[in-house]
Amino acid sequence: MSSWFDKLPRSQYSSLQRISISESWFQVYAIHPTVFAIYEPYHYQEVISYFIVGSKKSLLIDTGMGIGNIEKVVNELSSVPLIVINTHTHHDHVGDNWRFEQSLIGIECEFSKNNDHSLLTEAQNDMKNDRICEDYLPKDFDKKSYRIKPYCISKFISDDDIIDLGNERKIKVISTPGHTPDSISLLDIQERLLFVGDIFYSGPIYLYRPETNLEDYIKSLEKLVCLIKDNKVDLIVSSHNIPKISPHLLIMTLEAIKKIINGEVMAKKTDDDLYNEYNFDDFSFVIDPKFLNK
Repeated sequence: MSSWFDKLPRSQYSSLQRISISESWFQVYAIHPTVFAIYEPYHYQEVISYFIVGSKKSLLIDTGMGIGNIEKVVNELSSVPLIVINTHTHHDHVGDNWRFEQSLIGIECEFSKNNDHSLLTEAQNDMKNDRICEDYLPKDFDKKSYRIKPYCISKFISDDDIIDLGNERKIKVISTPGHTPDSISLLDIQERLLFVGDIFYSGPIYLYRPETNLEDYIKSLEKLVCLIKDNKVDLIVSSHNIPKISPHLLIMTLEAIKKIINGEVMAKKTDDDLYNEYNFDDFSFVIDPKFLNK
């Protein structure tokens, strides 16, 4: 068993209500009476997708790694008609998109359209023995044939669009590029929840891939911090490791990345000697040094 798994369960989950489901690959927790975290603890990425149940429609935010069947989970939680959206199109968040093509909406972006070629390699890399707990894999899952299946978006949306789930439950789409060009955040206006995808989570935040843009990332953080300072957000909801994040940590994240850009923070090299890691109390940044020398 890998060292990352030995540290589980993370303490935050003990305070959350766990929901019983039939799909053993996932654990489901209620973080709000109508919001469920669909957690994949048996892979080192610890991906979290989210399911919001409205009075007329429900919203699935990301579809996970595609190892377990997230469609079965959603159907067990609610029968309300479904909308599906991705916070971004890295492989660990779009794995079951193919199951939802009739209800899948998303940002129209060249990165999203051209991202398919890298998904097979990345998916196979995530099958390495030190990254996954095989004892928990679904019985019908084959590691060697694992890949992200192709999918099509049925409807394109834009920055500031509103997803109406009924009874004044409105979700605002916020374009937040930087981690990827197609990254979005989602503001649950009524419940004051901000779903930020991979722009922030408790752990090493990866900003080293070719599609990363640090300038855009900072602008996106500034946009989200404005929402916090305007008193529109009570809780940040992240897509890895733990679901519930205090809003003040996002403010600290913005301050931290600006210090890095200004050369005020010392880095250590990652184990592969390729990237710089900048450590802070509750998170770190893993950055390609080329991005800092532009």
